[in-house]
Amino acid sequence: MGFLKWLKNQISAEPETVDLNDARLLEWLGIDPEKPEAISETTYFTCLKVLSETMGKLPLRYLREDPQGGRVREPPTPAGALLMTRPNSAMTPAVFWSTVEANCEHYGNSYVWIQGAFKRKRYGGDYTIKGFWPMRSDCVTVTMDDAGIFGEAGQLYYNYSDPHTGAQMVFKQHEVMHFKTWLTWDGVMGKSVRDILRTSLIGAGQAQKYLEKLYESGLTASSVLQYTGDLDNQKRTKLQKMYNDLLTGAKNAGKVVALPVGMTLQPIGYKLADAQFLELRKYGALQIAAAFGIKPNQINDYEKSSYANSEAQQLAFLVDTMLYRITAYEQEINSKLLSRQEIEKGCFFKFNEKVLLRADSAAQISAITTAVQNGIYTPNEGRHYLDLPGKEGGDQLIVNGNYVPLTAVGAAYGISGEGGSGNDGNQD
Repeated sequence: MGFLKWLKNQISAEPETVDLNDARLLEWLGIDPEKPEAISETTYFTCLKVLSETMGKLPLRYLREDPQGGRVREPPTPAGALLMTRPNSAMTPAVFWSTVEANCEHYGNSYVWIQGAFKRKRYGGDYTIKGFWPMRSDCVTVTMDDAGIFGEAGQLYYNYSDPHTGAQMVFKQHEVMHFKTWLTWDGVMGKSVRDILRTSLIGAGQAQKYLEKLYESGLTASSVLQYTGDLDNQKRTKLQKMYNDLLTGAKNAGKVVALPVGMTLQPIGYKLADAQFLELRKYGALQIAAAFGIKPNQINDYEKSSYANSEAQQLAFLVDTMLYRITAYEQEINSKLLSRQEIEKGCFFKFNEKVLLRADSAAQISAITTAVQNGIYTPNEGRHYLDLPGKEGGDQLIVNGNYVPLTAVGAAYGISGEGGSGNDGNQD
């Protein structure tokens, strides 16, 4: 009986009994129940969570290069103020950046529409930005105008299909901030870990699904029911269903089941330990995390970790994983939002990655005190790190008065820095 005929009979007979989880219905709808979505796999979800939340933690700052080569705070432009305080009417900066990063890691690319009359002139920028809106990556199609049909050759166009209204919108390259993963073969479109490790993710998902089914069955093994005689398919199926309902599931744990004379129930199965299930699953989890650049302690694997070891892994995560992500974000933001005048003035956007390395109070005070006493921070700069207000006279650098240049070592005793006497070696 064909699927459509079966579905028609099911609906016409008893509409309320149509099983939406029936394998034939799911297959007809293009849904494979045996292949769960990647995000439902624990390790994959944890990696997305760590990367997205890390990006959401980083505050964005607007800085300017000063003549001495340092970097000082600069009052942000209206566009910069929006991006730093309220990118759009619905999102805070933390939610905005975590949404952008989640789309980027899951789909390989993330797109942000720059809302407003954005006009680029030949020399400089003249624009009014009203907001920044993340677009769902699976609803965006990117097209490159190689022939220059719509203008300059090589320009990108972003076709966005609104998932709620179905409206189609096309944005030019300068109207969209395009973030991508590190893996890209053409420099335009990124590839996601989900696409690269599809086989590993499917295997990890199947392992998780197997455990779920095992729990649903009450951790009971499969069984073989032996009986004497010959039963047709219908009766055999009915007998199988009856004992399956009696023997499986948490509700049947410890239950005694009576068997008719001539029937024997023999459990079959294997232990998870014999199949090295835990070891294989842990290895698969570590491989998936490594592909994301996530350290073992971030997926709750503390088997070979200690407190000091975890702190080192956090630093390695910043250097090995997030530093590239942060740099890519900064370069895209600066290229799309800075005018020519701002660039010539030395202004730029930068994430404050130091928030990822905040230590405990004692270590933080010790580090700030050392920096102030050695003339790296002014006292007020040190207070600002602790969210304390500045004090009068606190903007001067201070150092230990005993410190002298290397060439002046011993000058107080009449000895030059090279080890000779202060009077060119002549002695009275």
